Amino acid sequence: MTDQPTRTLADGVEIPYLGFGTYLIPDDEAADAVAAAIAAGYRHIDTAEVYANERGVGEGLRRGLAAAGLSRDDVFVTTKLWPQGPGGFKSARETLDAFDVSLDKLGLDHVDLYLIHAPYEPGQRLDQWRALVELHENKRARTIGVSNFNAAHIEELAAAGLPLPHANQIELHPWSQKPGIVSSLAAKNITPIAYSSLAPLSTWRTAPGHGSSKTDAQRAEGRREDSPFKTMAAKYGVTEAQLLLRWGVQKGYPVLPKSTKPARMRENADLFSFRIDDTDMATLDTMDRGDGLAWDSDPTHAG
Repeated sequence: MTDQPTRTLADGVEIPYLGFGTYLIPDDEAADAVAAAIAAGYRHIDTAEVYANERGVGEGLRRGLAAAGLSRDDVFVTTKLWPQGPGGFKSARETLDAFDVSLDKLGLDHVDLYLIHAPYEPGQRLDQWRALVELHENKRARTIGVSNFNAAHIEELAAAGLPLPHANQIELHPWSQKPGIVSSLAAKNITPIAYSSLAPLSTWRTAPGHGSSKTDAQRAEGRREDSPFKTMAAKYGVTEAQLLLRWGVQKGYPVLPKSTKPARMRENADLFSFRIDDTDMATLDTMDRGDGLAWDSDPTHAG
């Protein structure tokens, strides 16, 4: 599918380490952003039902593939089920219907990865997961997984006798390393996919209402000229964003940087020309602060 580095999921599907995230990109801007990302070398595009931009993402895929002379199989596409609908939690049947809507908006006949976006309520998790298993069996989703699930949520699926997810998309960066969840996933051969990789940066989600629990003190810390990420990035001659993304890749996590600026897209994509040495990786490993900034800090997301 691509000459970029990939990680092989438990079912043999290869997922590119470099993905392009589309959270907070409006539908009317998504086509330009996705087409530019493909031109910049991204071969993994991530969207979701709740992002309300699948139609724009689909248009960007078509434009980007045509301009680059690529086929559909050259790009890995992820979308996600939002567990709730107007009538409450979606049933298995409503999950299948929601998948059809997503496919129609994307203009595709399959996706490469379909995820349940959040855990919420136990019975609903099981019903929705059964629907995803069906989609995988009939090859409409090449592989399936979850997002924001903890170890107990995944154990519920196993206890119900259901196949395990092949991936779990969670917030991962040096400030939120989730060693317990990551260890549990490794034991079950479930691949962690990292989102919000750039959360430690001072500029991350500065606009109000964008779901960040980042404090002013944390932003100020990131602006310090002697901040560890600035110091380490200077050592390698890269940006702080490249350093944080490279940390994820070296941990074995596919990453999903987002930008609407082509120059920044290209910069973020330049992850494979350097390597963080073992000493610096060990230093980064000491920076874990526990809870995340994008998801875990919101009590309404408790499962």
